[in-house]
Amino acid sequence: MTRRTARGSGWLALAALFTAAPALAQGGDADLIKRGEYLATAGDCVACHTAPGGKPYAGNYGLNTPIGLIMTPNLTPDPETGIGKWSYETFEKAFRHGIGDEGEYLYPAFPFGWYTKVSDEDTKAIFAFLKSLDPVNEKRKESQIPFPYNIRTALITWRTAFFTEARFKPDPNVSEEVNRGAYLVEGLGHCGMCHNERKLVGNSSLAGKLGGGVIDGWYAPNITPDGHQGIGAWSDAEVVTYLKTGTAPGNRPGVAAGPMRQTIEESLSKMTDADLKAMVAYLRTVPAKQTYKEKDLQAFNQPGAPGADVYLTYCSSCHRPDGKGVEGAIPALAGNTSVQSEGPQTVLRVIYGGLAGQNGYAPMPAIGQDMTEQQVKDVTDYVRNAWGNKAPVMNSGSAVSEAKAATQSMLAGTAPCDAIADEGVKTAIEQNGVVAELKGLTANDFIPKLATIVPKVKSAASGAKDDDIVNGLTSAYCQAAREEPGDGKLSWPARIGSFANLAYSQIKHPEKQASAVPGQPPATGASPVKQQ
Repeated sequence: MTRRTARGSGWLALAALFTAAPALAQGGDADLIKRGEYLATAGDCVACHTAPGGKPYAGNYGLNTPIGLIMTPNLTPDPETGIGKWSYETFEKAFRHGIGDEGEYLYPAFPFGWYTKVSDEDTKAIFAFLKSLDPVNEKRKESQIPFPYNIRTALITWRTAFFTEARFKPDPNVSEEVNRGAYLVEGLGHCGMCHNERKLVGNSSLAGKLGGGVIDGWYAPNITPDGHQGIGAWSDAEVVTYLKTGTAPGNRPGVAAGPMRQTIEESLSKMTDADLKAMVAYLRTVPAKQTYKEKDLQAFNQPGAPGADVYLTYCSSCHRPDGKGVEGAIPALAGNTSVQSEGPQTVLRVIYGGLAGQNGYAPMPAIGQDMTEQQVKDVTDYVRNAWGNKAPVMNSGSAVSEAKAATQSMLAGTAPCDAIADEGVKTAIEQNGVVAELKGLTANDFIPKLATIVPKVKSAASGAKDDDIVNGLTSAYCQAAREEPGDGKLSWPARIGSFANLAYSQIKHPEKQASAVPGQPPATGASPVKQQ
C-alpha cells in the first residue's frame, strides 16, 4: 500500500543510500531464492530501484524528497556498482538497522524503520534473491541534497527520536491471520510510508497511523476502519479485490491511480490471496480514525452549487449528472472514498493527468489541461461534496497550481509517449504498421481508422487484455501524432483523450459507434467548449 511518484511511493520507498562494499556471499538454493523473490515483491523493491527505461533493480530512480533529489542504488550483484561484494552481515545492517556499509546513517527515505521488523529468515531470503539477479554495471548518479541535509551525522537526532530496532512479535490475543497481516502491513509492506499522516517519523504511533496523507503530490487515503473516510464500509472481498486489481467488485466505486496503481501492478497483484486477506484482517483491527470533521464541511447538495456548471460541462457525459458513472466502464464519483479523502491531491492529479485504461474501465482524458485553475478548483470541491460526498473544500488555489506543475503524463502532453507495456500488443502494432497508419488523422478519421486497425491488433495479439490493447493503441497514436498540429480544433489532451476513449469503445463494442449516451461507454473526452 505504498507508492512512488511515477514509479511508486515517491521518496518514501526503497531509497536506501547504499554504496557498494565488502565481502562476497553467495545467495542460497532455488527454494530460498524463490521465497526471496516473493518477499521482495511484497516489499515492492523494484519500484524505487528501477529507473524509467532501466534494468530492474539497477537503481538510479530519482526520488523527489523534501530534502532534495535522492538517486537510488543498484541492488544487482555487480561487484563494481552494485552489492556484488556485500556480505549478508553488511546487507542486514543496512536493511534492518539503517547503517550503510561504511558505517554511515541511511536517510529514512529508506524504510528500515519498517524493515527492522522483518525476520532473520526473510531477510536472508531477500538477500539470496538479490544476489541471484543478473549483474548490471550501473553506477549510481549523484543525489542532489543541499546542506545541511547532506550531513549524515545529523540523522542521529531522527534515529534517537523515532527509530526503535525490533523484530515483529506476534500478538497472542489475535489470530494467526491477523498477525500475518500485521507483519506484512507494518513490516515488508511499509504501508504507513504513504498512508501515515506524517512520514518522516517512521514506523511510529506518532505518525497519524494509516489515517491518510500526502505523498509525492498524491493523497494516500485513510485505510483505517472508519466508515466514511476509510475502509469501514467496504467488505473484505471488496478490499482484497481492490488490492489485487485496482478496482472493487459490485457497486463499490474507486479506481487506483498514481503511486497506488503501480504498487498494485508490481507488488500487491502478485501476492497470494491468503496474504491479501491477512492484510485486510489486520487493517480491521487498527483503531478507526477520522481525518477531518464533517461538521466543518461546506454544503454542495443544492442548486447552483459552486462547480456544478463546470462538472456538467466537462464531466457529466462520462460520470453522469448523478455521479454514478457507468458500471464496468466509468467509475462512480458518488460514494467514492478516494474522492472523499482529506486531501484533494489525487483528484487534482487525475484531472490534470488523466488515467490509462485499467481493469475494464475506460481511459480518462486529462480534462484539466483545457480548464482554468479556478474551474479545476471548483469542480474538485464539487465532486468531493456532491451526491452525499463529504470532504474538506480548498481554502486557496495553491494545491491546484502545485498539482498542475507536478503532473507529468502522456495524456496531458507533459511527458513523453508511454512505452507499450504488453509485448504481444507491441509486436502486433509493429507488424501491422499501426503508427504509420495513425499519422495525419483528424478527429473525424478516428472511428473508421480504428475499425480497420483494432481487429488486426486483436488477432495478432490474441490473449492480450483489452486494457493493454487500448493503452498500446493510445501510445501508438502518441508516437504518430504528438508532433502533428492536428486540425486546429482540439488541444493535444483533447485529441489523445478522444482517441483513447474511441479505441476503448471500438474494442469493447465494435458493433456500435461510440456514444456519450448514459449507460454507454464515452465517445470522447474532449472538452465540449473546445469542440464548438
